[in-house]
Amino acid sequence: MSFANSQTGTAISDRATAQVLIIGAGINGIATFRDLALQGVDVVIVEKNDFVSGASSASSHMIHGGVRYLENGEFRLVKESVTERNSLLKIAPHYVKPLQTTIPIFSTFSGVMAAPLRFITHRQGATHVERGAMLIKVGMMIYDAFSRDGGTVPRHEFVGRSKALAALPKLNPGLKYTATYYDAAMHDPERLALDVLHDGLDAGPHARAANYVEAVGMDNDGVHLRNSVTGEEFTFHADVVVNTSGPWTDLTNTALGQPSTFMGGTKGSHIVLDNPELLAATGGREIFFEHEDGRIVLIYPLKGRVLVGTTDLEHDMSKPVRCTEDEIDYFFDLVAHVFPTVKVDRSHIVFRFAGVRPLPRHDDEAPGFVSRDYRIESRPLPRAGVADGTLLSLVGGKWTTFRALAENLSTDILKLLGLPRTVSTEGLAIGGGRNFPVTDAAHQVWVTAHGDEVGADRAEALLARYGTRASEVIDFMTDPTAQTDAPLQHDPAYTRREIEFLASTESVVRLIDVLLRRTSMAFVGSVTTPLIEEVARVVAPVLGWDAGRLAEEIELAHGILSDVHGVALAPVSQAPFFAV
Repeated sequence: MSFANSQTGTAISDRATAQVLIIGAGINGIATFRDLALQGVDVVIVEKNDFVSGASSASSHMIHGGVRYLENGEFRLVKESVTERNSLLKIAPHYVKPLQTTIPIFSTFSGVMAAPLRFITHRQGATHVERGAMLIKVGMMIYDAFSRDGGTVPRHEFVGRSKALAALPKLNPGLKYTATYYDAAMHDPERLALDVLHDGLDAGPHARAANYVEAVGMDNDGVHLRNSVTGEEFTFHADVVVNTSGPWTDLTNTALGQPSTFMGGTKGSHIVLDNPELLAATGGREIFFEHEDGRIVLIYPLKGRVLVGTTDLEHDMSKPVRCTEDEIDYFFDLVAHVFPTVKVDRSHIVFRFAGVRPLPRHDDEAPGFVSRDYRIESRPLPRAGVADGTLLSLVGGKWTTFRALAENLSTDILKLLGLPRTVSTEGLAIGGGRNFPVTDAAHQVWVTAHGDEVGADRAEALLARYGTRASEVIDFMTDPTAQTDAPLQHDPAYTRREIEFLASTESVVRLIDVLLRRTSMAFVGSVTTPLIEEVARVVAPVLGWDAGRLAEEIELAHGILSDVHGVALAPVSQAPFFAV
């Protein structure tokens, strides 16, 4: 089943009522939508931009138990996080994979005396003391107790300098130890979220979704929604309104006439490097460590590139979110600290991104110590002539715990509606994770069976991209009534029919949706101006764009990639564009 037609919003405006309206389609809103849809609830989700285009698209691409949350005393969150991490390895094996993680350690006893004080007070301006081996060892032992999933997750391993440098010879030779443990990588967060959304829509016509539809007001008749592409406005009635707009939660509540001061998110930035030497130096592991200012940062091999992040800075949500030059200098300093002989400069950057974590308001508490847990705020909404409604606002939340968070939030919503829970999402496979071949033998059988149609290499690539939903893509690509498929001229990793499939089935509204979120083109540094123009010509006939709209989409995508993500691009061609 394809996504709702959000380009016109007709799936929403033609029947402008539901039991539940969710505002904000990041991972937590989408997961709540899926959970409610599976219960048979009449539910709608709207997003003012594209699905998963806000905070959820700016993650560190990790599903982790949060070893550092132990220091904050957030034991409930750590327990939930490792449980959900272990579960996602099983229910979303197409996108979530085990990740070996190594911490370089430069002292033995440092931080032991300061740890109790740090546990008690988290105020900004406190003197930083490096965490030494003894403190990290205690943390690893506690983490093992939470994390091991009945022994299926390996115990952490502590080794001394000589063994550490034998395994990772490019590491700073000044280290004394390394600690290695396992978490999980999430190599396509946007695609995982789209799979979750797809599951909700597959539940039936009672579940509807629309991107590029913004909540702009509310009165006794309902929530005022505006299609940001067409400008159409309409009023939508729901018994329960759920605000899952992440770091924009307070701004959304203000637009609804229900001002709040719940949020205090911090900005996190990342850069993606095309640097083969640094990639080899990681040895396929995430390097996770504490920089000299006390921030937790990472160097992480991903898709043949290296992701480096992240910062933790206060941010005003009324201003644009950008990865700054100062942050890039900070990243280069931390790479030099961990891998001092590996040369990294701005010429290696192929992509940069920044987002704001949906953290609660924290006043003078240091950003690194702000709780990553979540809570749900409730307010009554008096309505004219009908029973009182309810506004629920989600404060906090993180990628790792999205399923459990959605189950808790949905349970609260079901209670408000007087409905029972009929389906549990615990252990329920997500999208292309259903029947995913997890053994080498099963993997080979799947590739061989589908390789007859598109070739083994292409079948393997599509399985990695879409999980078992790749069979739908292959059927579309090999439709005998359609035009013969061919690789894109400027990115042969994708084909024309594959791009047409995404445009026709995944609620693509703008060209940038394809380049940033339906594919990995931009993330790995494949996007050039000729590729932007080529992809635009492929999707234009599918979406009914005329020459004017085509040119507009090319200019918009070019501007976003250049301004927001720092992609170096040649000017757009001045030749006229045609939709076909």
